[in-house]
Amino acid sequence: MLEVLTERLGRTIRNIRGQGRLSDDNIKDTLREVRMALLEADVALPVVKGFIDRVREAAQGETVLKSLSPGQAFVKIVNDELVYLMGEANVPLSLNTQPPAVILMAGLQGVGKTTTAAKLALHLKQDKKSVMMVSCDVYRPAAIQQLATLAKDIDVGFFDSTVDQKPVDIAASAIDHARRQAVDVVIVDTAGRLHIDEDMMSEIKALHTVLMPIETLFVVDSMTGQDAANTAKAFADALPLTGVILTKMDGDARGGAALSVRQVTGKPIKFLGMGEKTDALQPFHPERMASRILGMGDVLSLVEEAQRTVDHDKAEKLAKKLKKGKGFDLEDFRDQLKQMQSMGGVASLMDKLPGMGGVTPQMKEQVNDKEFLKMEAMINSMTPHERRMPAVIKGSRRRRIAMGSGTQVQDVNRLLKQFAQMQKMMKQFKKGGMSKMLKRMAPGMRLG
Repeated sequence: MLEVLTERLGRTIRNIRGQGRLSDDNIKDTLREVRMALLEADVALPVVKGFIDRVREAAQGETVLKSLSPGQAFVKIVNDELVYLMGEANVPLSLNTQPPAVILMAGLQGVGKTTTAAKLALHLKQDKKSVMMVSCDVYRPAAIQQLATLAKDIDVGFFDSTVDQKPVDIAASAIDHARRQAVDVVIVDTAGRLHIDEDMMSEIKALHTVLMPIETLFVVDSMTGQDAANTAKAFADALPLTGVILTKMDGDARGGAALSVRQVTGKPIKFLGMGEKTDALQPFHPERMASRILGMGDVLSLVEEAQRTVDHDKAEKLAKKLKKGKGFDLEDFRDQLKQMQSMGGVASLMDKLPGMGGVTPQMKEQVNDKEFLKMEAMINSMTPHERRMPAVIKGSRRRRIAMGSGTQVQDVNRLLKQFAQMQKMMKQFKKGGMSKMLKRMAPGMRLG
């Protein structure tokens, strides 16, 4: 996510951070680099111009020029302006209304609107809300069935409809049904088009009038770059939008939409879609995104991800096991690999760790999820005895494990060497260090 922008800005920031003194010349050179980085990331031109003007004005102020570390002060200005550009603070959904609270999903076809509706439904369900979804898309083949399937997968309510019904009639019936069933939230998926047209806008305006939604969310594909800003403006002119959801932020998006859409619509980005799975939706925090763009990591999101996805029972058992002085074995190692996968894989973790902005794409390529999957396959090819007693794995056993996992003997050798290093590290936690670390990650856990 945002790799082009992060790499280019990171290089520029490292150069200015080392400057003992800021002058008109190095400020000018740095701003030129920043401008190019933003344009390469497909940020809308008016947004780039405003951003550069504000940074220039702040960078030439007395506070920066006379500070003990002007380079660091300049970095803070860029960070603050990125936060301002994206909305300053997280804006949650506003559901303070007489139930059912209606959320209307708007956007073009192909942006992931239907999947996003399901992600949002799961997010609200986890927040202890009763949720029902309904599709008013009577044009796209199987759109209604797709939403029905997703509703079943995440176990939320679904109001059925047919392609021969009028969208407005579907919406009115769904709200009436939700009211009688005492549903907290109704999420309405609407039809999209490949491009904005008059019929589409007339229909969604009519739906808005009937539904009177508490939230009207514009769903936009972050990979469309500057076009996303243009589409957002058209929807903002037609509808009283309350927020934006950016999808496909886990892809090779250049990041322009994240930096443009807030300024263009005047509406907050509320969520980011970070993958295909229904749990891949994150609340949007501008200050955390700015930190990641500048290569400074996002530890808060990493900890929240750990609290949400780590198997606390297994973590507690491991902590107690190590505390008693029992060894860390290959079954424990496999559990750790699985936990890493559940947190989005190694690429997602590196994206959130401080200091990773300076890591080259070539270095990141060497540490990839395929290697971890290969390691897991080798451990799965071992017998339970071998996993618990790795010392018994000698020549013939190594050959058998390699054959069983479709790998080479040298891969098994490498795995065992890496495991030995992990074992050494885990010995450091025998005196309660592991327990303290896990408690910080999951405050509600009772360890030992």
